[in-house]
Amino acid sequence: MTYSVQFGDLWSSIRVSLLSEQKYGALVNKFAAWDHVSAKLEQLSARDFVNEAISHWELEPESGQSAASWSCSPNLHCFTFAKGDTSRFPPASLGNLGVMDYYLMDAASLLPVLALGLQPGDTVLDLCAAPGGKTLALLQTGCCRNLAANDLSTSRTGRLQSVLRSYVPQEIRDANQVRVTSWDGRKWGELEGDAYDRVLVDVPCTIDRHSLHEEENNIFQRSRRKERQMLPVLQVQLLAAGILATKPGGHIVYSTCSLSHLQNEYVVQGAIELLASQYSIDVQVEDLSHFRRLFMDTFFFFPSCQVGELVIPNLMANFGPMYFCKMHRLT
Repeated sequence: MTYSVQFGDLWSSIRVSLLSEQKYGALVNKFAAWDHVSAKLEQLSARDFVNEAISHWELEPESGQSAASWSCSPNLHCFTFAKGDTSRFPPASLGNLGVMDYYLMDAASLLPVLALGLQPGDTVLDLCAAPGGKTLALLQTGCCRNLAANDLSTSRTGRLQSVLRSYVPQEIRDANQVRVTSWDGRKWGELEGDAYDRVLVDVPCTIDRHSLHEEENNIFQRSRRKERQMLPVLQVQLLAAGILATKPGGHIVYSTCSLSHLQNEYVVQGAIELLASQYSIDVQVEDLSHFRRLFMDTFFFFPSCQVGELVIPNLMANFGPMYFCKMHRLT
């Protein structure tokens, strides 16, 4: 009932897509023999959607924008099948270098990492890091001088550690000073304020697609109604903490895998208002509309977000939902 009001005529196709098989992308592991892995994926008729989009942008910058006028996290290679192609990737295998060849993920989950716009030498915080796909992608950029990966749940950080061990050689983890913790993310602003160049805040949410297919631990159960209603409060607290942990001049990306504007735009606006009133911190939302143009051949975007961007599931490209919004801490 809620989403039919929020999305209008789009809701019926979103609903059918959520109930249908999800599409995946294969994030190439640069710590494996990545050129060999890429060639193997190309033989499956998959395409590197990131590289294709950026190459196209550099050749034909639109509306007067040059390729250098925006920053996109570099060195990421993720393969998907074309719109309408429902082929599936085989499970990842262990490569010659002792790490897994690629990581299967919802390709839309890469967009928040791309939007973060990492630069070489950045100090990076992944505030709600488990199960680890986005953390792995952050390391793939080769930009992290040090990376803090946190998740409140120790069982989930265990899964994160397992992903890192399977995909990232020990010497790389050491070189990037990867630190995995299980702290309360809401307190991060007090623990390490003004410390990071880039912060990713991928918050706990209603996980809409997963919740449709899994009864176990489903947040839509009646017994969890209060917890569900309080989610936006938790999300505002986590985003505010992430912004406080960011250096003035640094950047933050907030993301969810929910369709709910109460968990998406409203949380961003609530956190910005909270920081302005309680801390006199000025935060500016950055325009990501060029992401819609960049990746229109791979994803379907909701056209009416007030702030940020939302990938909506569609049977032709059944990724998402994935909401992401980039912010710049000015003071």
